[in-house]
Amino acid sequence: MPRIRSQPEDFIVDEIPRTPPAGEGQHTYLLIEKRLRTTDEVLQELAAVTEVPRRELGCAGRKDKYALTRQWFSVPNLEPKKASALSLTTGRVVAVDRHPHKLRTGELLGNRFRLVVRGVSQAEARRAQEALDMVIEKGLPNRFGRQRFGRDGKNVEKGVAILRADRLRIDRRTAWLLVSAVQSAVFNEVLARRPFPLDQVILGDVALDHRTGDLFLVDDLEAAGPRAARFEISATGPIFGTKMKRPEGAVKTLEGAAMRSFGLPDVSEMSPPAGIRLYGSRRPLRVRLTEIECHPLGHEDMLLEFVLPAGSYATTLIEELFPGGYDEGPPPRR
Repeated sequence: MPRIRSQPEDFIVDEIPRTPPAGEGQHTYLLIEKRLRTTDEVLQELAAVTEVPRRELGCAGRKDKYALTRQWFSVPNLEPKKASALSLTTGRVVAVDRHPHKLRTGELLGNRFRLVVRGVSQAEARRAQEALDMVIEKGLPNRFGRQRFGRDGKNVEKGVAILRADRLRIDRRTAWLLVSAVQSAVFNEVLARRPFPLDQVILGDVALDHRTGDLFLVDDLEAAGPRAARFEISATGPIFGTKMKRPEGAVKTLEGAAMRSFGLPDVSEMSPPAGIRLYGSRRPLRVRLTEIECHPLGHEDMLLEFVLPAGSYATTLIEELFPGGYDEGPPPRR
């Protein structure tokens, strides 16, 4: 069976910043390479060695632990020379620069991936290439990866319990992570239930214009249909919340059914505990792969290189290329 992450170097991730460091300012940006470490572990060590409170440090997002990743962090009032000289157990400082403000969550364009899939038979490689061609043409389903739902897969269950509770019984940050897992699961359910190809929109869809980032209600299929086929626009799914733009018609019915499948009412009928604010947003049902390379490595290995926008999962592509399943992590010792 195909296997990913046989070793950390088989799963390389490079962060693509939304705005490169400006070269001046009171915050020092550090590009740190880590291996077999979480982003939180790097942040904790940075806080300790720089004697800066953890809350004042910044990063654009969290990266996989069982991987080789390079991402930016920000530290206020740290001299670049001192930053370059830092000796970390959780990673290696690759580059340093200054910027006027703290690096905040979500401030990245995307991630560049270099993945090696091992144990791929010739038949699997052929089917994977056919599936990749389809993904390139139609788009990659933008579902959330399994890691979003916790090691035991119970984050959704815990998040639903929080939404039903009269008050928070855990810290706010943990509670919000669990609630966001519920939002992600509802989105995935909508995507799974949708009976239309990814390159189609229907009346009542809330569509995203990929060029402008604008959302609009689809009320003219003659105009919107060809645009979706050209990948100019895409249908979106719910990250449920009070400020989320609502669909109409059959799409509204489908999204309501997905909510009820988790025992949740319409968001207008929810009363989450104090400290949990459900603003909501829309997420495109598909994303475009760019800078794609796919070729064999040796007899039974495959190299995949590609770029995905922020918030999309490389493992989703692996699921599409190998629908029969795949293993993850080092192979068992014999």
